[in-house]
Amino acid sequence: MPSNILMPLRVLWKRRGLERSCRWTRAELSMHQSQAERAIRQYAYQCSPFYRRFHAGLESHPLSELPILTKATMMEHFDDLVTDRSIRFREVEDFLGDDSVRLYRGRYVALATSGSTGRRGVFLFNEKEWLTAVASIARPIGWAGIQPNLFRPSRTAMVTSTAASHYSARVGLSVSSRLIPTLRLDAAEPLESMVRRLNQWQPEVLVAYPSILRQLAEEQVQGRLQVPIRYVATSAEVLTAETRKRVEKAWPAKIYDTYGATEYAPIAAECSYGRKHLFEDGAIIEIVDERGRAVPPGVAGDRILLTIFNRRTQPLIRYEISDMVRPVAGECECGRPFRLIEAVEGRVEDVLSFPAGDGTGQSISIHPNAFHRVLESAPVTGWQVVKADDELRVNLTGLRDAAWRAQIESAVRGLLAREGAAHLEVRVRDVEQLQRGATGKTPLIVSNARKKSGEAVTP
Repeated sequence: MPSNILMPLRVLWKRRGLERSCRWTRAELSMHQSQAERAIRQYAYQCSPFYRRFHAGLESHPLSELPILTKATMMEHFDDLVTDRSIRFREVEDFLGDDSVRLYRGRYVALATSGSTGRRGVFLFNEKEWLTAVASIARPIGWAGIQPNLFRPSRTAMVTSTAASHYSARVGLSVSSRLIPTLRLDAAEPLESMVRRLNQWQPEVLVAYPSILRQLAEEQVQGRLQVPIRYVATSAEVLTAETRKRVEKAWPAKIYDTYGATEYAPIAAECSYGRKHLFEDGAIIEIVDERGRAVPPGVAGDRILLTIFNRRTQPLIRYEISDMVRPVAGECECGRPFRLIEAVEGRVEDVLSFPAGDGTGQSISIHPNAFHRVLESAPVTGWQVVKADDELRVNLTGLRDAAWRAQIESAVRGLLAREGAAHLEVRVRDVEQLQRGATGKTPLIVSNARKKSGEAVTP
């Protein structure tokens, strides 16, 4: 891979090329997608034994008629799915265990997801694929108006995972140079330490998970953090309206939210008009219901399916991500041809299921948005709902007024009663830190399904 001296320049040049699609018409975008889809399918059939079996007899069928590729299926057939026939999954797993910034076999960036949905995914990028991936991540930064300046580079602080196998950490390492002077903090670092180091660094650009942003905004409002932030970028967790309000209270800066995944980042990002566009020039993005049918504008899907154009090492065709995304109709004033989405409402795994309690054997499902409405306005720096076998725990950080604890408990009991789950025990408690996943993310909802899957959490 190129050295860090050259990589930022290559990324900027590649980003410039990718951004040409923002001036396309919708018809031009559709033509590009059709050609790119045919190309990736043909390549997969030529080079991947798995796809020759998986799509047997369907090679000439429309994309919508192809089977859905789940993470479990991809991982089960990893060796046959990748197109470099010398790659072996066990060898990649051993390599990832070293948490090294080296390239796998001297050729591939190897990344892994946190496993928040039950099983972690492993992904490989060759040099060309990785350059495109990093340049794609830089596109939302450009949309926010942040441009590299050799004579006055903006100091940046990134509060994410620092594990070498994590996407955000590896991107940060790839572009680290004097063009982008960056302080990298681990999301699991104690808040007091973060505040001290940020005060020393004095960043103008802050990149962090929403759960971290909310805490840092409170520290800024209280005067313990004193940094001149002009731009805020966030991703990897659901950004709630209340968190956005708190950050805008702390700094005279606009927040730019990006929605992405290790498999394809970014999937969508906000433009200067505050509307979130799907990055459809690099993938076909299907928003579908639980039966795999496309949902109309205004209706939240149960999952999205990605067919990524430039992933030749590890083709992903109709690859499933269980995010609940709501598409919207219309065009944006910015003129980009990409479809719009209104919200990312979490993952299907975040929908909590409870026994009805009436002896019928039926279950009750509660969408995470219901908890958002009840808990977002509470005077806390963070909250998390944890579903145990016989109770619901609400963990709070930074509760400023103990009198609110009873009000929060009453509000959650009222929510459960309205949803038909009044029989559940509710326990509200103050904690020093919310549970975090292996990559430092803080899920707002922690269910039995996640805990039993073996995902590592930090208490």
